[in-house]
Amino acid sequence: MNFQRGRSNDEPEINLIPLIDVLLVIIIFLMLTTTYAKFSGLEINLPTADASKQDEQPNEINVAVASSGQVLVNQAPLVTADVKSISDALRRAAGENKEPIIVINADAKATHQSVVDIMQAAQLAGYPHISFATQAPK
Repeated sequence: MNFQRGRSNDEPEINLIPLIDVLLVIIIFLMLTTTYAKFSGLEINLPTADASKQDEQPNEINVAVASSGQVLVNQAPLVTADVKSISDALRRAAGENKEPIIVINADAKATHQSVVDIMQAAQLAGYPHISFATQAPK
């Protein structure tokens, strides 16, 4: 017996509208519950030293860096501030000292590169002892 004589066979279809509605609700939920991290600029507070001033040692070489990038070795200005000329000036200032201490006095507005150049020049000259001068807070 065939009870489905007058009926036609309809192909089943997948309705995508409810699926899209559910996905949109999930996206809206995720957008509302997600927190976005704000990356602000790096804040650096440089330390200050509160130590008493030490007596100058005879084997110290004072290297000063101005904010303009000018370099002074034992208060004698250099014509050029490249690594080779700073290294030569350090050797002349050391004289007979085997291992002098290089004390770097850099202005707060001096570039980082100029301080790195002095450290590289001290390494080129063979002087491993480097120190940085600080000032007490006002």
